[in-house]
Amino acid sequence: MSARRGGEGRGQQPKPSSGRGGRGSTLDPSVSSSSKPTQPDQLPPVSSKCMRPPRPGFGTAGRKVIVRANHFLVQLAETVLTQYHVSITPEVTSKKVCREIMGQLIKTYGASHLSKRMLAYDGRKIAYSAAPLPFTSMDFVVKLIDKDGSSYKAAKRSFFPPQLGGRNLGDGLVCWKGFYQSLRPTQMGLSLNVDMSAEAFYEPILVSDFVAKYLRRDLTMPLSSQDRIKVKRTLTGLRVELNHTERVKHYKISGVSTVPAQQLMFSLDDTGTKISVVQYFRQKYNIVLKFPHLPAIQAGTKATYFPMEVCKIVDGQRYSQKLNEKQVIALLKATCLRPQQREQSIIEMVNSNNYNGDMLVNKEFGIQVWPELSSIEARVLPAPVLKYHETGRESRVEPRVGVWNMINKKMINAGKVEFWTCINFSRSSNIVDVDRFCNELIDMCNSKGMEFNRRPLVPIRFANSREIEKALFDLHNDSATRLASLKLTGKQLQLLIVVLPDVRGSYGQIKRVCETELGIVSQCCQPSNASSYSKIYLENVALKVNVKVGGQNTVLEQAFEKRMPFLTDSPTIIFGADVTHPEPGEDSSPSIAAVVASVDWPGATKYRGLVSAQSPREEIIQDLYKTTEGPNGGIVHGGMIRELLIAFRDSVGNLPQRIIFYRDGVGEEQFYQVLLHEMNAIRRACFSMDKHYLPTVTFVVVQKRHHTRFFPANHGDRNTTDKSGNILPGTVIDTKICHPSGFDFFLCSHAGTQGTSRPTHYHVLFDENKFNADGLQLLTNSLCYTYARCTRSVSIVPPVYYAHLAAFRARYYVEGGELSNSRSAPGRDMATREKNLEVRSLPAIKDNVKDVMFYC
Repeated sequence: MSARRGGEGRGQQPKPSSGRGGRGSTLDPSVSSSSKPTQPDQLPPVSSKCMRPPRPGFGTAGRKVIVRANHFLVQLAETVLTQYHVSITPEVTSKKVCREIMGQLIKTYGASHLSKRMLAYDGRKIAYSAAPLPFTSMDFVVKLIDKDGSSYKAAKRSFFPPQLGGRNLGDGLVCWKGFYQSLRPTQMGLSLNVDMSAEAFYEPILVSDFVAKYLRRDLTMPLSSQDRIKVKRTLTGLRVELNHTERVKHYKISGVSTVPAQQLMFSLDDTGTKISVVQYFRQKYNIVLKFPHLPAIQAGTKATYFPMEVCKIVDGQRYSQKLNEKQVIALLKATCLRPQQREQSIIEMVNSNNYNGDMLVNKEFGIQVWPELSSIEARVLPAPVLKYHETGRESRVEPRVGVWNMINKKMINAGKVEFWTCINFSRSSNIVDVDRFCNELIDMCNSKGMEFNRRPLVPIRFANSREIEKALFDLHNDSATRLASLKLTGKQLQLLIVVLPDVRGSYGQIKRVCETELGIVSQCCQPSNASSYSKIYLENVALKVNVKVGGQNTVLEQAFEKRMPFLTDSPTIIFGADVTHPEPGEDSSPSIAAVVASVDWPGATKYRGLVSAQSPREEIIQDLYKTTEGPNGGIVHGGMIRELLIAFRDSVGNLPQRIIFYRDGVGEEQFYQVLLHEMNAIRRACFSMDKHYLPTVTFVVVQKRHHTRFFPANHGDRNTTDKSGNILPGTVIDTKICHPSGFDFFLCSHAGTQGTSRPTHYHVLFDENKFNADGLQLLTNSLCYTYARCTRSVSIVPPVYYAHLAAFRARYYVEGGELSNSRSAPGRDMATREKNLEVRSLPAIKDNVKDVMFYC
């Protein structure tokens, strides 16, 4: 390992690493975009203007309250820090191992070569010293020593002390409780953000026992090809220990054999004598395998195989794949703490960590951590008034604590359902009375103002859940035949009500077939819900049905009356954008980008959605604007932004003069890359409409994955808490713990439920509309009351919510179509598959489906 001095600076601190979960410091904005506009000599440059706008002042709207945040003030002594560049040979990619190397270096050479100085290290390439070291560059030889135990386990940016315990998640996984910590620059100076966390880890058991739990089956029979691939996917990369020899050995699993251990043969010596893995372990170690029909695991880079039942999973390995529903529920139970409980747990954790007693933190660098949560002045924004149809007995409603009801109210723009039918895939025909369910749903829809024909286009039918695709095609053909017999040219089935099969797993197939092959808008219902006839459930379904047939449920009264700042004074389109990535270990599956945009103005409640596939793990949306070569030469302009601008123009009559772009899922380390690329795409899409068309744009990143939590100053005060004990919906914070100079704010727009509410963090990265703080905060909070699927405010601004739903809907198109065929092809090397993968376009959503909010 070598280290050399990089430079000095007063009060410089190690920059914390950042990811999609916890966030670090702000980034250098000098990133340039490599993309070029179609006509660069005419299109105004964007990169030179894409600097994070300064905060336009602080908000004043709303009722002032005091809250506490899990941020702890960090005080710094006047210290000159020296930065050193670190390189490790051979290269090590694990930050954990890098830190172990640095720790061993300090232990070995601290007194002799480092002047007894402690070093702060980022786990990658930078180390800091509180005073210059007695060299400018030096090589060190470090020998790592295997350790039997550790005081805690680290995963991502969280630490998991054994004393905090955990919970069994089932299927071979356990939940560990821990704490998260991150040092952040804020208005009050450096702040230490500490929060409780939980992660899923592999249970430290024999691999054979894990396979039995993971597959939920006994091991008396050989694994099917599908099960073997599933096991290989979850075991690859896992570290195991072998105890059948005198010396415990550790290996990393690189694969799983294609044949059982009893059939897996290898040469015993130079004579070429063949022996199976089962025979070898019986002869060499006197071990008679219980499960010789199980495949063996391959360890290391060479073809070295071991039986599953002699390999134990090393403790403390995080499970990075998607949890099943049962495990998610168990994990939520483990982390679900009421605000008062969570606050107390955080305080206890900070006290037990004893930051000020740490020699490295306190004495070496002169850092003091204030032991109390930060007290912050917040404001509770007023809830907007919602407008319903004038003919209803009550045409307006004022939500209370983020919730309202639709009693005696009719939808502001109720849809009409003339041609519909229902198909039942559930075998619980004796439980689900489909005729009654449909009649009750029709009654509910009609009571809310819809015109829902009581007579289905074709008779309601039962179908076999094993023949879903055939049943849907047959129904579509029968519907078309019926419409033709009625001489209703150009008409089509408007709505298909689907009672799902009793066994989960068919929802995605139904949506893919209906939306990409047949052009059917569907509403799926679980058999248990369809048989309950609950008025609350039926009302929620009616809300979804109305927007799926082109209606609107409600609208902001201020928008309806055209007196809402930054929305109604000029034609305004609101975008929501998100990218969802494949599960860990599924990098041969594409990432899905989704963009939605409002197509009604001034209401901003109807959103058209588009989706696109792109390279795995690519965060920048590639299809916002694109060009292709026309059949007769020349350039054909396209992309999601352009298509949505056209949809707005066709609906409203004019192109929008203002664009508000809410972007989800971007970590701070990618802010400027995403901003420059996507702003350039927005500009080019607008320019392709007309070379003089330059609407003003505001680009806002929406972050939900962070660890900032707010607690009421007085947990028993009903004037500042909801019934769950959380802060009130509408609580906004833009002081003290926010960015030192940038335009950002935290907003808790929803009512709490069981645990502690998580506020949403909004970052304004670009703003030509010159929003003031109150303007953007009030608009964002008000929009959170327009989510179409319920009568309560939601935690993130609805266009982002819709983009998230659309992206996950498109994931079903991938999983159900040929895009996923290469994902689990047996016998092929994963790296080869990823290298050769070509991202194909998603199957096209039919136009009549795209015209409505089909993803709701």
